[in-house]
Amino acid sequence: MYAILDIETTGGKYNEEGITEIAVYRFDGHKIVDQFSSLVNPERHIQPFVVNLTGINNDMLRNAPKFYEVAKRIIEITEGCVIVAHNAQFDNRILTTEFDRLGYAYEKETLCTVELAQKLIPDMPSYSLGKLTRSLGIPISDRHRAQGDAKATVELFKLLLNKDSDKEIITKYIRTDPKRHLEPKLLDMIAGAPTNAGVYYMHREDGEIIYIGKSKNIKKRLTQHFTSDQRKSKRIQLEISAVSFELTGNDLIAQLKESEEIKKKKPVYNRALRKNIFHYQLVSFKDESGYINLKIEKADNRKTAITTFTNYQQARSSLYKITEENGLCQKLTSLYRSQTSCFLYEIKECNGACIQEEDAMSYNERVERFLDKYSYENQNMLIIDRGREVDERSVILIENGQYKGFGFFDLNYQITNIEVLRSIITPMTDNRDSQHIIHNYLRKNKVLKIVPLPKETAI
Repeated sequence: MYAILDIETTGGKYNEEGITEIAVYRFDGHKIVDQFSSLVNPERHIQPFVVNLTGINNDMLRNAPKFYEVAKRIIEITEGCVIVAHNAQFDNRILTTEFDRLGYAYEKETLCTVELAQKLIPDMPSYSLGKLTRSLGIPISDRHRAQGDAKATVELFKLLLNKDSDKEIITKYIRTDPKRHLEPKLLDMIAGAPTNAGVYYMHREDGEIIYIGKSKNIKKRLTQHFTSDQRKSKRIQLEISAVSFELTGNDLIAQLKESEEIKKKKPVYNRALRKNIFHYQLVSFKDESGYINLKIEKADNRKTAITTFTNYQQARSSLYKITEENGLCQKLTSLYRSQTSCFLYEIKECNGACIQEEDAMSYNERVERFLDKYSYENQNMLIIDRGREVDERSVILIENGQYKGFGFFDLNYQITNIEVLRSIITPMTDNRDSQHIIHNYLRKNKVLKIVPLPKETAI
């Protein structure tokens, strides 16, 4: 199954582009079985040359859905698919970057119709989509618009499939092929790796740890390391002698353990995670009129954060979602600067807290419900989730709002018993990274259950 897509962007600096339009056709190799297209509000201005090229301008996108609002549909329509695009490296980078901003790992195999056409239809005067389709007699409408370009790519891909008598499309050109030029030692490491969630450690011949990573599927992640052409991956492939691993049962503990281990051991190829990488935080305060405001600011350990974010764009996208889901005012969440009412009030989606039409008490009740849900400041609780075996559970201890550690217990144990807790909890470091990991995970994922603890029970 293939997801043939095209993306239009705002232009701008590398990895700072935003999506303005996306079209996806789900293609089973014979016919289109599903399709999706939409304009997207990129929450930033479009470069003038892009406006001239595509005809998409800022006014057209003002009321368009934001990326997080269409993200679920994109995940659904591309589920189980190889991504196909004309210059797939660009489209895949843009898509994975947008999902990264939402904290979601979006990983897909890719096929590039530029590369396939160069192989299967050599000596064409040009391999740009417009000139190539014109040379091949493939009709294309709405050039430089996502739906028109994606539909033309579907027809081009059909032609390439027909020309692919040696079936190279389903073998050689799938970039994540695990058997591609791998040394025997790397194949042995992949073969010995589990498909479970956990943390893995890459060792040199003398046993030194050179890289620590985590994954929901360790075997799959090692395959990606060992088939990557990136400079760091190539160096690891040359230096690695063995891989060890620890299963964690779920991704939350894997993330926490990876963060802790990297800061302690400082492996040579983990430079990015040695320091705190969550640079923005969400805070709350009461204004002069008694309304609780939410605000994004640079992370500061001296202040109590509701939650933290890797970058400003991720923070802003999350705050838009928080504002809409909780019926809050964009002006009081610092998303809309105005001396009068906010934009949502103008379209009757804000109750008027921005102009004190809604009283502070009723507005603050909604804010406080959000704070109670997403903040565990001063709370004592256990986060219970899947363990490493079917009859095992994991537990994370939060005491007075601080992360104390994790452990594993058998289903037959009474986990709220203080003596049991003392024996199974492995102490861990509470810092901004661990706080972010827990906040972010609970915001986006379901755990089996959360058990409140009375203060006298806390360790």
